[in-house]
Amino acid sequence: MGDKQGGKHVLCVGAAVLDTLFRVYDMPRGEGKVLPYEMLQIAEGMASSAAYAVHRMGGRASLWGAVGDDETGSRILRDLSESGINTSGMTVAAGARSALSTIIIDNRGERLIVPFYDQRLHEKKRSCTPEDIAPFDAVLVDVRWPELALDVLNVARTLGKPAILDGDVAPVEILEKLAPAASHIVFSEPAAARLTGLETMKDMLPVLHARYPQTFLAVTAGPQGCWWTEAGDPTVHFQSTMQVEAVDTLAAGDIFHGTFALAMAERMESRAAIRLSSVAAALKCTVFGGRAGAPTREETEDAMRQWLEREGGPALRAS
Repeated sequence: MGDKQGGKHVLCVGAAVLDTLFRVYDMPRGEGKVLPYEMLQIAEGMASSAAYAVHRMGGRASLWGAVGDDETGSRILRDLSESGINTSGMTVAAGARSALSTIIIDNRGERLIVPFYDQRLHEKKRSCTPEDIAPFDAVLVDVRWPELALDVLNVARTLGKPAILDGDVAPVEILEKLAPAASHIVFSEPAAARLTGLETMKDMLPVLHARYPQTFLAVTAGPQGCWWTEAGDPTVHFQSTMQVEAVDTLAAGDIFHGTFALAMAERMESRAAIRLSSVAAALKCTVFGGRAGAPTREETEDAMRQWLEREGGPALRAS
């Protein structure tokens, strides 16, 4: 099924998981029983949540990932398809179990995640030809299926399309394998710290830029904002973000990535793209339910306008 709306078309590649979210007053410590006061089951995961953000922001979203040939897999595909994502390119892996995750979220928005992934999900890789990638205006890959992600990035670059890597925490060798193939990389702060061995955001960017000088590089730090360098230019830029009362930070990074990928498909200027993406991620944090909190384009642009008016324009100035 998937998306019937217009807008640029983004392919997201990677994780598709059935999450069970439990909301509790305080994070459990030690043994015992904890009674949640809210619960939700939802299909998400890095690429899946990003695809949903593309849809919510007015684009068309397709997802390439893998589920098992089990009830959970059927539920994941149905849930994502009903959410406006085109799942026709998904792989159903015979004999594999679909990915599952239990997530406990406390009243401060902090979370504890217990994920299960069956390695057999990604044993067989689907084809990825220029003909496969031609319909898309941009691609976004996460680190969950590195072999397919690398193919998708390489083909997209060959076709001159934005090839974006969600540089989240993963084994360093996977990030180092995928990074050279991407035209844009958005690192989480922990992933950038692991790659560089540094702790300060502003120090990380020059090191990363020296390693990948012809790639757009960004490092996101949630409410602290986002730092980035443009391809071919070592100048470090900074964009603050809208401050909110966080209820649930789950999938906030994925909402940022999906919004950013759509913005790149629309050929939006970097600062405008980062500003839009960070406001979308911030709004998501105000709603319990993982990706279910992803805002619409209209909601995001309205909130951004109000924020910039409150700030008196400083976020509009170049760094």
